[in-house]
Amino acid sequence: MAAPQSKPIHRHWFNPSIARYLEAFTTTRGIAALTVIILISALAFLAPLIFPGGYDIQSRESLRAPSLVHFFGTDELGRDLFVRSIYGLRSDLTLVYCAVPVSIVAGTLLGLIGAVSPRLGNFVQRCLDIIVGFPGLILGICVVLVLGAGWTALLVAIVISGLPSFGRLARATLLAQQQREYVIAARTLGVGKWQIMVRHILPNAIDPIIVQGAVFVVSAIFIEAALSIVGLGLQPPEPSLGTLLNNGMRYISRAPTYVLGPTVILILVALAFSMLADALNATVNRK
Repeated sequence: MAAPQSKPIHRHWFNPSIARYLEAFTTTRGIAALTVIILISALAFLAPLIFPGGYDIQSRESLRAPSLVHFFGTDELGRDLFVRSIYGLRSDLTLVYCAVPVSIVAGTLLGLIGAVSPRLGNFVQRCLDIIVGFPGLILGICVVLVLGAGWTALLVAIVISGLPSFGRLARATLLAQQQREYVIAARTLGVGKWQIMVRHILPNAIDPIIVQGAVFVVSAIFIEAALSIVGLGLQPPEPSLGTLLNNGMRYISRAPTYVLGPTVILILVALAFSMLADALNATVNRK
């Protein structure tokens, strides 16, 4: 009697990862992080509907302390700091949500090239080493000096600063997978090197890259804040959390609560994404 032929198993690209990611959101940390991220994102992106008057309404109540009317107080022109902080958060999240995926894709592609071609890989690694040699703030300043302050410079600075971490992580993870049995079997069947890497190895190596992406969101937010604090980020009148902190430093003696609101929001966002990264990491690494 002939042995029954087993049907080939078709692995969908994201199914295993999605299952693990969804499991991360059933943990206490995952639920808390996701709830905070959804709430702050909704508040930020719905700001024009929630505060239709905009963020530039002036009054005579300048440099007021926080109150029931003005939750974070007012700035030097009597503008509501809570509204400006929410609009600033909107600017920051828009920038980060655009820059981080680009950095992930570009860095992973560099790691993929390095894993497939050793000669190109050495060149890519040397380029990434050069980028690592520049602290994030110095790298951002160099980009701003070339492109000028504004959205484009911030986007490019964040993308470039993330390339070393994603490129190195992707290359190391992909190389570690190359000696696994499923890869050896694919080579034996004559599957091409690039096809093995893209269709078989990369789906199994994507988890740590996604976790690193959540971690990098925190770094990206602080890069924007740092550049804006030194006056090289988004330019007035457009608010960001960094520009609000920059303005607040000028009035720290007269209105010490000026920087309180933007600082609290910045810390809250950083903690939320850090908790999300921890939850994802704990779940995908669970044996």
